[in-house]
Amino acid sequence: MKMHKISRNAGIALATVALGVAGAGCGASESSDGGSDTAAAKPADQLTIGVSNLGLAAPFPAAISRGIKAAAQEQGVRIVELDGKSDPDKQANDMQDLLAQRPDGILLLPVDSGIAQGLVDSASEAGIPVVAVASQVGDPSERELKDVYPRLAALVTQDEVASGEKAAEIVLRALPNGGEIAILEGAAGFAESKLRQVGFDEVLRDSGKSFRVVASQPGDWLPDKGEAVCQNFIAAHPGLRLVYSHSDDMAVGCTKAVRQANKDIKVVGVGGSRLGMNAVEAGEMLGTVCYLPEELGRVALDTLVGDLTGDRPVRAEFVSYETPATTRANASECHAQW
Repeated sequence: MKMHKISRNAGIALATVALGVAGAGCGASESSDGGSDTAAAKPADQLTIGVSNLGLAAPFPAAISRGIKAAAQEQGVRIVELDGKSDPDKQANDMQDLLAQRPDGILLLPVDSGIAQGLVDSASEAGIPVVAVASQVGDPSERELKDVYPRLAALVTQDEVASGEKAAEIVLRALPNGGEIAILEGAAGFAESKLRQVGFDEVLRDSGKSFRVVASQPGDWLPDKGEAVCQNFIAAHPGLRLVYSHSDDMAVGCTKAVRQANKDIKVVGVGGSRLGMNAVEAGEMLGTVCYLPEELGRVALDTLVGDLTGDRPVRAEFVSYETPATTRANASECHAQW
């Protein structure tokens, strides 16, 4: 199975593109709609790229960081990374600090998709191109995932809607006649929670099967919280057949609650984490969707460097990679990176 195929809307393998009026940036300067002016391009080994990470204490963004740094080292790019510690205010301050240092470009892993829009605007006004990584910029209720915020050079992420669809396909195979299900949501403010649910709901609705969502509650991405929420689900809904979790780590917590209750309740996650893959291989989780955050970090760094050097100019491009549905049958093909 090809795990690293890159797909880009509007053809990211662009030839020469006509760019708008450039702003006064450092390195590659910004056009009116988020792209960079190749006339000001630098070679990769002269670039400095700022990284505003949403939270290095969390395994997924930490793995993205490893991928960014590995790709940067290979190309001689200097990285300045700041840790947002999952705090929107801290990330806003970090972006101010990065802008003051005048990097050639910024990789932004948003803590809050809505707030991130203002951060991108500030960078755009400073003439510094931004690539958003792993999360949408803008209100996900008003902007579709592939409708990339126009002041971004690119959005590099998983196709979260498609991931929800793949999780639902696992559910359909396990419960061909439908049944009661519960939703273990991610944390508030994260676009991923909404998008993963959108794709999931569409597939189940279109299946024509009798599925009923009896409960939906946030687990804040944490295994312990996932376990506690699932305990509530199980106690309140004796007919529950399956829990769909917006992340593997919460799903693993949920499997503990299922075992403790001695129930035959299936659990499906998203993410391909080490915890999740171990649970899939052990038969404790029904399945997941395989994400590769280190690969994502590499793709993000390459996308921004390609824009800044003029080798692959981008403007509001959506960039992604393959994320296959994974069950015990094909678990060996998903190599956990976080």
